[in-house]
Amino acid sequence: MTASIPGTSSTATHASFEIKSAQLPLVALLLKTSDWDVLSEELAKQFGPEGESPDFFDHDALVIDFSHLDAQTPLQDMVPLLKALRSCNLVPVAVRGASPQWMAAALAVGLVEAPVEVHRVRPQAELPVVQTVVKTEVHEIVREVVREVPAATATMVIDKPLRSGQKVYARGADLVVLAMVNQGAEVVADGNIHVYAPLRGKAMAGARGNTNARIFSLCLEPELISIAGVYRTSELPLAPDVRGQAAQVRLSDDGQEKLIFEALKT
Repeated sequence: MTASIPGTSSTATHASFEIKSAQLPLVALLLKTSDWDVLSEELAKQFGPEGESPDFFDHDALVIDFSHLDAQTPLQDMVPLLKALRSCNLVPVAVRGASPQWMAAALAVGLVEAPVEVHRVRPQAELPVVQTVVKTEVHEIVREVVREVPAATATMVIDKPLRSGQKVYARGADLVVLAMVNQGAEVVADGNIHVYAPLRGKAMAGARGNTNARIFSLCLEPELISIAGVYRTSELPLAPDVRGQAAQVRLSDDGQEKLIFEALKT
């Protein structure tokens, strides 16, 4: 659809602008508490300047989802929440699923109302308490934040060893590493991770909620392995048939969202 400037002919050949529909990916924050102090602390630990993943977001547009909060939740000032989100390089632009009182407060601070129904990569399911999954409240929040971003399509290639303290993030892409990932190094991708060498550091695939992502390595010895927020550390040793062997890691197909480790046949 083309819009013309008021007072001019719609057939003008030099229109100064056009208005068109656009479908853009948005990150969604699913609120589970209205205690902004608690939420700010947990977000800062994960995504703040001194957090575990300070560069995870890059001024991504954000929808704040109130659908999991009780409709009777007392109204609070939203400004501290917006400050906490912006400190994590998130840009709040809209609200959905809020009560009339909360929606009015959101509109008053410059946010807009978004529809409740949005496409999800995969229907939401609770993480089971199983041996292969280590679950904390912080990582539960992380899963809800990143769930609704599209799967990766591009590829980043790294051909040098990664030393302790080094981190590579393939934003919106698969990651291929042709050299060793040493202990203390970290590889993160929105899509799949392929390491054609020993993987001894941390590897996090499907970082923005892609539950179909996988991790492959010719020598699987990770400190931490994670897919779409479901993770396992070296404190729980891998089975002998995959530890130090060529193997892949994926999420189970039975809806339980647990990590599956499989040896690769060579």
